[in-house]
Amino acid sequence: MSDMTLRQLLASVDAEKYKNHPLFQQLLSVRPEFGEARRIAVRQQDGFLSVTNVHLGSLGDIVSYPIDVEDGICISNDDLLCAILHELSRNGFSDGDNADFWNGMTDLQKAKLLR
Repeated sequence: MSDMTLRQLLASVDAEKYKNHPLFQQLLSVRPEFGEARRIAVRQQDGFLSVTNVHLGSLGDIVSYPIDVEDGICISNDDLLCAILHELSRNGFSDGDNADFWNGMTDLQKAKLLR
């Protein structure tokens, strides 16, 4: 599944299942940018899925990242998307922290400073 981008993964699932998921809706509306330099890595560590490289760059970059799933991991597109959304949502943040995080991620000027 190394050639599928996050944007393509979003389009491959039943959007009706995610209609009440604000992060899914936000990612659908983001215009893809320049994310080909990095890749989302999905690995298995200690029996759990580990998703990395989803906090680097703007949201437009992130939806452009190709997804690399470690060999031997059998996962449906829905489960893969759930793992990525879980990592992106930074589970445990307060609503205020989460809003500040996403405001920063959609600020292109700030994203350029992080690169």
